[in-house]
Amino acid sequence: MSERHGEPEPPLRLATSEDRDVIDTLMKTSTRALFPAFYDAKQTASSVVHIAHVDPMLIDDGTYFVLEAGGEIVACGGWSRRDKLFSGSAEQEGRARLLDPATEPARVRAMFVRDDWTRRGLGTRILVACESAARDEGFTKLALMATLPGFPLYSRYGFVEVDRGPITLPDGVLLESVAMEKAIEPTG
Repeated sequence: MSERHGEPEPPLRLATSEDRDVIDTLMKTSTRALFPAFYDAKQTASSVVHIAHVDPMLIDDGTYFVLEAGGEIVACGGWSRRDKLFSGSAEQEGRARLLDPATEPARVRAMFVRDDWTRRGLGTRILVACESAARDEGFTKLALMATLPGFPLYSRYGFVEVDRGPITLPDGVLLESVAMEKAIEPTG
C-alpha cells in the first residue's frame, strides 16, 4: 500500500445509492473551495447549484467510483456509456441514449476531490479505473468537458483539448470549459 502525507492510500470502490447525500455534499464543498481560484463568485455559486450535484444514473449504471479515507468519501468520479457529457446545462439533461463503443467515446463525468485531499493522485486513480472499465466494454476513446480546476489533471493524464469556450448554466451564467478527448490505451 503506498502512502502519501503519512496516511494510507484510500481504497477505491463503486458508489452505491446510500452514498448519494455524502457525494452531493463533497461535490458542493469541493466546488466552493476550488472554483474561486478560476471563476468569479457568481460562477462559483452557480456551479454549486447546477454542476455539483449527483447524477443518479451514474451510480445506478455502476460506473461511478468513490475513494474513502478514515471512513469518509474524499474523492468521486466516474464514466458513462450514455450520451450525457456533463451536468449543468439544459441541453445535456435527459440524455440517456447508450453510446456505440465502436464509434463514440465513453464520457468521463463528475470528478470531485475534497480540497484537503487534492494533489495526492486520487483523480488519477479514478481516471485509471474509468479507462479500464470503458476499455472492458469495447470503448476506444474517452471524452469529457473539463472545468478549469480539473483541466491540469486531465492534461497530465493524456487528454487533449478539442474545443474551449463557455457553457451556459440554467441560470444564464457562463462558465469557461474545455472539451477534451483521449484514446484509450490498449492492454498488453
